[in-house]
Amino acid sequence: MAATTKSEGQSGAKAVPKIVLNERQHKFETEDKESYIQYVLRNDGKVMDLIHTFVPSSKRSLGLASHLCVAAFRHAQSHSLSVIPTCSYVSDTFVPRNPSWRSVLYTEGGKSNM
Repeated sequence: MAATTKSEGQSGAKAVPKIVLNERQHKFETEDKESYIQYVLRNDGKVMDLIHTFVPSSKRSLGLASHLCVAAFRHAQSHSLSVIPTCSYVSDTFVPRNPSWRSVLYTEGGKSNM
């Protein structure tokens, strides 16, 4: 199953990388598989715990971590899942910069202990 993000807005905007859902390995990843956000499903598959984001140093500062988060949050939202932002990038950077996604966050019990 692939979750593709595309750029929106005026022509000439930067292309957004294709993000693919790798359900077998529980992660959303770039097509080259070098950057990813890993998750664990909890509460009988109703909660997606985002546990780790990785972007190689050669690809940092390109916004890949943010694109990975958007793909994960969109998937969660479209499948009526809540998100636990265990990964520090998600909780400390992505969510504060993108408060519109707060409505998708899991609120009963807070973060996981992982």
